[in-house]
Amino acid sequence: MNAMKNRVQLIGNAGNDPEIRTLESGRKLAYLTIATNEKYTNDKGEKVEQTEWHRVTAWGKTAEIIEKYVVKGKEVAVEGKLTHRSYDDKNGEKKYVTEIIVNEILLLSR
Repeated sequence: MNAMKNRVQLIGNAGNDPEIRTLESGRKLAYLTIATNEKYTNDKGEKVEQTEWHRVTAWGKTAEIIEKYVVKGKEVAVEGKLTHRSYDDKNGEKKYVTEIIVNEILLLSR
């Protein structure tokens, strides 16, 4: 059961071109957002489409794959873990971030 703790799997579309950073060590870091869509019919019989946005972070080889192959609109499947962190912005306000740290990515085509 330990393998199932804090495991996230998403299939969605890249909401932006990835932001890639190369650290001093040469290791790559990739940030992007993924949109997932859910379609359903509400109680009034109306069709509703709901979009959720997910912040995704990838390191190393996974970041290199994202840099090479992922562009805005590309359908991808990611697997990773959910993390929460906070930081102080330039105005001294505390900001909170929830993101998925990706350990696997699968490029899908439409």
